[in-house]
Amino acid sequence: MRVPDDDTLLFFAGHSEALGLYQALEELLFSSFPRVNKRVQKTQITFYNSHVFACVSFTRAKRKAELPACWLTLTLSLPVPLDSLRAAVKCEPYPGRWTHHFVLSSADELDGEMMAWIRASYDFSEVKK
Repeated sequence: MRVPDDDTLLFFAGHSEALGLYQALEELLFSSFPRVNKRVQKTQITFYNSHVFACVSFTRAKRKAELPACWLTLTLSLPVPLDSLRAAVKCEPYPGRWTHHFVLSSADELDGEMMAWIRASYDFSEVKK
């Protein structure tokens, strides 16, 4: 597993319980895709190739009472809306670009279905103009 850099550790200050989940996701992204870059910002960690394809944040995509004790929000951009209850929020900020927010609480949720959506977001970002 990759050792978290100082910026990543600072991002997770106050949310240390979610760091292991994040590390599992980061490892999966860097091992699954040929071109991945990471940028740590104040409110999110962005993964990109030509364009952004995944973001991790603590955006509340569900009501506070519905959030598990350990969680993070994974945001993906796709050309179509997903028909899945796993997407806590979905919206179309631009025609043909759908943003989906997923609340993750366990590395077990990084399953084949989620990886297929991440792959679709990665591929979509490669062809965006």
